[in-house]
Amino acid sequence: MTSAAPARHVLDPTGADVFGEIERFRAEGPVVRVEMPGGLLAWVVLGYPEAVQLLKVRTRNPLVSKDVTHWADFVAGRVPEDWPLLMWAVRAGMFTADPPRHRDLKSWAAPAFAPRRIARLAPRIEQIVADRLDTLEPAHAAGRVVDLRAEFCLPVPIEAIGALLGVPDDLANTFRRGADALFDTAITPVEAQARFGALLQAIETMVGRKESDPGVDLTSDLVKSLHKKEPYTREVLLETVRLMIVAGYETTGNLIDQAVLALSTHPQHLAAVLAGEISWDDVIDETLRWAGPAANLPVRFAAKDFELGGAEIGEGDAILISYAGTGRDPRKYDQPDAFDPTRTVKDHLGFGHGTHYCLGAPLAVLEAKVALPALFGRYPDLALAEDPGTIPANPGFITNGHGRLPVQLGTATS
Repeated sequence: MTSAAPARHVLDPTGADVFGEIERFRAEGPVVRVEMPGGLLAWVVLGYPEAVQLLKVRTRNPLVSKDVTHWADFVAGRVPEDWPLLMWAVRAGMFTADPPRHRDLKSWAAPAFAPRRIARLAPRIEQIVADRLDTLEPAHAAGRVVDLRAEFCLPVPIEAIGALLGVPDDLANTFRRGADALFDTAITPVEAQARFGALLQAIETMVGRKESDPGVDLTSDLVKSLHKKEPYTREVLLETVRLMIVAGYETTGNLIDQAVLALSTHPQHLAAVLAGEISWDDVIDETLRWAGPAANLPVRFAAKDFELGGAEIGEGDAILISYAGTGRDPRKYDQPDAFDPTRTVKDHLGFGHGTHYCLGAPLAVLEAKVALPALFGRYPDLALAEDPGTIPANPGFITNGHGRLPVQLGTATS
């Protein structure tokens, strides 16, 4: 039976103040009841140990499930067909699968992110970064303010995941708009459905092309292996490609975006990393903790009644994990709100934990490790062109980036 606990908080669908909201929620405890869009209730897990407990794999007697049939509101017909988060719960694929099905699907896609394949992609990423930096030169020469998120932070992972999957140029914009719609919880259901539908059609088109004319890319490899690895179906292939597109650019773009802002507002750390006193790995890990690129990731469902962080969660309840909240849990980290790449506690949940740990984490780290030193190597005096307090968040409560990142590039090195 689902929990009757009321919601004391409403989750802001615009995601305008992620960390202010987390602070208000945390005053109540590490697990709090919230109202999602459409008046539906859920628990948000803010605490680091509570999130780890929830994310541990339990093939026997699991606490939670990704299967939407465990959601009491869905089974009772209280979730409208146009609910903006529905595609996060009902699409059949790796993201919504429980073990052992999830393990099987992940093993099918895992070779795409094997160290050898990622290493082979490194020169392409280096070229993408160099090309994007070159496009900034006219603005630099004219002394114009640049929206670095739009001109650099997002294009790098978009082009990288496109190169990995073999995305045709004529479909790239449709892919981006569709992925944006999945993360923007503030847009209308009609617009979300239209853009998501266009994304699915574009993926269908791309897969069809690979079937008739395969290339040297991941999508072609998955197509070739489709009928050799039962029970993988064409539907599962389409959903796997969709997941890689959706997960492959927005969160990595946020990682680069947040790292640039962090270093720009902490010049002592920027000077130390440029002097080789702090590693880029340390910067990336601290960014993933301090401003994790995923804010509130939907959605899991309680498979039974259980207690977590002082909250009584009822069977059938929906659960969100606030990865941004876990990264600033004061029980885990000293001075959790401070950006400090020299801190000794490096572990974080920026890429998740357990069976659903992000498959693309090595690619995301590689992109950031190429993009950040190249950017600050060319523009070591890069500075924000606006008070960071006035820079808006990107729309929606799922991811954690900025709506824009205006900078002055400053002096360029050769």
